[in-house]
Amino acid sequence: MKIGIVGLGLIGGSLAKAYKEVGATVLGYDSDNITLDYAQIAGAIDEKLDDDNMKLCDLILVAITPKKAIEWFREKSPLLSPNTVIIDCCGTKEFVCRECFPVAKKYGLTFIGGHPMAGKEKGGFKNSSKDLFRNAPFILVPETACDMELLMRVKGMLMLAGFGRVGITTGRNHDKVIAFTSQMPHIISNAFIKSETALTDSQMISAGSYQDFTRVAYLDEHMWSELFLENKENLLYEIKGLVNKLKQYEEAIEAGDRSELESLLSEGKKAKLKVLEKCGPAQLNGE
Repeated sequence: MKIGIVGLGLIGGSLAKAYKEVGATVLGYDSDNITLDYAQIAGAIDEKLDDDNMKLCDLILVAITPKKAIEWFREKSPLLSPNTVIIDCCGTKEFVCRECFPVAKKYGLTFIGGHPMAGKEKGGFKNSSKDLFRNAPFILVPETACDMELLMRVKGMLMLAGFGRVGITTGRNHDKVIAFTSQMPHIISNAFIKSETALTDSQMISAGSYQDFTRVAYLDEHMWSELFLENKENLLYEIKGLVNKLKQYEEAIEAGDRSELESLLSEGKKAKLKVLEKCGPAQLNGE
């Protein structure tokens, strides 16, 4: 099997290493020549992905930012083979799919939106790992979900990289959910760590919850700002909802209203139990 990887950062580099681990031939490309050369020296890729050999790939995974992914696909579509499956790995789906589906149709290509649900707080090829996707979900956004033979073939290719399950949804639903499950935690953590208290004795007088809560505050501002703005309607809905809920806690504490505070805390606990009952602990833990 021949796999093409566009973008050799954390996600692309990890994909390259995972596929190399199972014996696939991996062709890679990165706009940064130093990263590209390093990936080849490190054995993460067999050779560089170029205009001549990309048509030979069974699968090409595009692991760059949404706008760059769209630009790449528009530029390279005339050179791609109808036998190659192209999947983007961007963090938002509606925008990318809306732009890429018509291009794929024009050139008779197979393009599927995708999102590998794994990551680290620090990016770049140097932080990539062959085990990053072990048992992680991969979300697919096909234009239609009618071709089950194709989707099963794609599932098989993805699971070779270690993914535990493959889900199918729409771009709109993906972006609505991802605003809550991924983008909100990054924004909240990034805002929370700006407290002056964080620079006092926070490391000494803290437990695991503080470390867990602030882990994703360390983010790539260029990538995340693009993702936030592309999904701004869903994200603003979640931000405004949280602000309103926090205001309720603020007012109860300010008024010294223990009964109201207990009620709010109980509601939150019950909400967590409802999520556990519906999704199960594995879903919440990202397993």
